[in-house]
Amino acid sequence: MNENRRAKIVLKILNKIYPKIEVPLKSRNVFTLLVSVLLSAQCTDVNVNNVTKNIYPKYYTPEHFVKLGRKKIERLIKRIGIFRIKSKSIFNLSKILVKKYRGKVPESFEELEKLPGVGHKTASVVMSQGFGHPAFPIDTHIHRLAQRWGLTSGKNVVQTEKDLKRLFSKKNWNKLHLQIIYYGREYCKARACYGITCKICTTCYPNRKKPIKTKKP
Repeated sequence: MNENRRAKIVLKILNKIYPKIEVPLKSRNVFTLLVSVLLSAQCTDVNVNNVTKNIYPKYYTPEHFVKLGRKKIERLIKRIGIFRIKSKSIFNLSKILVKKYRGKVPESFEELEKLPGVGHKTASVVMSQGFGHPAFPIDTHIHRLAQRWGLTSGKNVVQTEKDLKRLFSKKNWNKLHLQIIYYGREYCKARACYGITCKICTTCYPNRKKPIKTKKP
């Protein structure tokens, strides 16, 4: 079975299980989505949502966060991992958005990736979930699943992104990356499936007997 056939199987199974998909991070606008994605690094979406539900009703613009100041932002997000580093990024990018973009989040990869704390994956999430532009955000979890399912042999997320964009139609990217995340959490967990028990793994590799070791990015 070649990778194109496996890609069709993955898409068919995911569309059947998740015909409709919700964005896991709660946000009020594109700016709060950006903040939530920053906060989600090394942290669960559930934890981020639990923290931001007490923040976004009152603070939801770059101007609000500039006025808060770094120390107050720290206190608001202290239940989240590496909160000091994240509060610095949020404060600094808020200042840039106010000064350079009149409080608006820029709608391009190039401009987003120049903001403090914003890498390609974060920019991809904002472009896809915030602005609706085709993007395929790749994190370590999607990287692991793509390897298990035989969709990439890439040793890093950069190569995995290229491979998945090549295998799947652009119209599916935004929905598909979320479907993969949900499926991985529910059926193809890192320490449960091991590449030999879930429906996608067993359909793509019916003869696989041993747990697959993924190449870490």
